[in-house]
Amino acid sequence: MAAGLIRNIIFTGFMGTGKSVVGKRLARQLKRRFIDTDTLIEQEAGISIAQIFATEGEPAFRKRERQAITSICQEEDIVLATGGGVVMDARNARMLKESGLVICLTARPEVILQRLHSTTSRPLLQGPKPLENIQNMMADRADAYAQADLSIDTSCLSLDAVVEAALAALSERSHAA
Repeated sequence: MAAGLIRNIIFTGFMGTGKSVVGKRLARQLKRRFIDTDTLIEQEAGISIAQIFATEGEPAFRKRERQAITSICQEEDIVLATGGGVVMDARNARMLKESGLVICLTARPEVILQRLHSTTSRPLLQGPKPLENIQNMMADRADAYAQADLSIDTSCLSLDAVVEAALAALSERSHAA
């Protein structure tokens, strides 16, 4: 497959845009290993992301996330799904870009809220106005997300359509290399 020329494929974007599910499907199709940074952090910490936020706070979570990114970016031939805020750290964003093709998945705030159903497991969406929280966080992160090599709006696309769009972009990038 043409994606062989691309070292790693990295999915960034806001929570609920499909990074993990798209990443898993793409990894399976490309016969690459799939890594989810949040899952890796939970495994290493022995507790959930929500518990890390509750007991250690966001700065401790971001430190764990930075360590995970540093380690993962040494890998090759992987598909990576990152946490939604990972690219807010300039060092993380740089390492990810140097590691491979960064694809930002996006979706409209209303679609994200509908996909997340319950915000109880999403520490950053706690509070009485989750849609407003989503809109504010998306605005805060817009510049960082815009640094991706490619952006795919998943709002109205099926899983298969998003994977096909990613594959088409990979093929195009590989042929241009």
